[in-house]
Amino acid sequence: MLFMLVLAFFVLALEIALDLLNLRHLRRFGGTVPAVFEGAVDREILRRSAAYTVARNRIAILESVVVTGAFLFFLFGGWLAPYERWVASVTPSFIGGGIVFFVGLILARTVLALPFNLYRTFRVEKDFGFNTTTAGLWLSDLVKSLVISVLLSVLLIGGALWLIEAAPRLWWFWVWGFFALFTVVLIYLSPVLIEPLFFKFEPLRREGLEEAIRKLMGRAGLTVSRVFQVDASRRSRHSNAYFTGIGKVKRIVLFDTLLEQMNDREILAVLAHEVGHWKLRHILKRIVFMQATLLAGLFLASRLIDWEGLPALVGLEEASFAGRALILFFLAGLVSFFLTPLGSYVSRRHERQADAFASNLTSRPADLGAALVKLSLENLTNLHPHPLYAWFHYSHPPMVRRIEELLSVAQGGEANEEE
Repeated sequence: MLFMLVLAFFVLALEIALDLLNLRHLRRFGGTVPAVFEGAVDREILRRSAAYTVARNRIAILESVVVTGAFLFFLFGGWLAPYERWVASVTPSFIGGGIVFFVGLILARTVLALPFNLYRTFRVEKDFGFNTTTAGLWLSDLVKSLVISVLLSVLLIGGALWLIEAAPRLWWFWVWGFFALFTVVLIYLSPVLIEPLFFKFEPLRREGLEEAIRKLMGRAGLTVSRVFQVDASRRSRHSNAYFTGIGKVKRIVLFDTLLEQMNDREILAVLAHEVGHWKLRHILKRIVFMQATLLAGLFLASRLIDWEGLPALVGLEEASFAGRALILFFLAGLVSFFLTPLGSYVSRRHERQADAFASNLTSRPADLGAALVKLSLENLTNLHPHPLYAWFHYSHPPMVRRIEELLSVAQGGEANEEE
């Protein structure tokens, strides 16, 4: 028990140390204007960017300490056993008890995070000019998100526990298949059932842009079923664009904030980057990797779930199936933390490949570079992350380095044309 508790605190301390290292690096170099941003950014913007990064990281650190501390207190402080007894008093059913057990923890986690979400939205985001949501809209989104989360959790947990009860020897395989099928169904249904609950989808209003998007997709061998813009500006000034769908038929969704910030060529460059992920099978590779990892994890869990020493890891003599599963989730979280740099490296590699694909597809790498400059300035991106922090956490190459690579390609292309 003591070893596991020390390990958990070590992981939390290491995470905080990385955050503090990143902030100290920002205080030291945050006033320096990168060469690729000269003429586009001034020291006032850099000051606001640094202040925004500090404000977000401070509240993230505090939230991590409170939420993680509460979970460790629950797990190691002797509260798991009374919680299991309470769940058993509510329902003796294996399936019903498991649902109550995990949904109760999900709700507790939501309540703990609520003050931090409020502060982040109505203080940090508001102070830096990003928040546009009202208290009523925020509350409405919270209720809808919570209802959806609970419903999906009940379906997933209930279905998994039913399979465990029905096939006690091969449950790990059937649960994996159920989760995989659930994921595919959700990918199909989310754009038409869930996303419209939060955004108003409208046809693209900017004249000529949809036609240009369809031509771009055609050159990449993709078919676009619909192109939408959504009213993201009702909640935030942050911008985004994304694809939905499976196979060759895609839906493209553009935030109205993105349409306000960028010209057509820059928007096409951003979409070309997303096309690169599809054409280079990054999405498929990630799904396959996640499913393979899930299958291996469930198989390992099936071998460990009945291990007599499992409850002793948190100081208990015995635990229910749900309690044992929670302990395994805790162990998986510790292992996944140390694997974070590997996942970050693979993701950054994919992002560079998608940038290269976009440069070839549009033949204008400078457009993507210009789009990234605007995204950085509009979102007050940290332009000076600590190299160790970026290596550990960044799923994308640091913005300055990424733009440098794109501009280098653009300058190379111009030199070749002159020759």
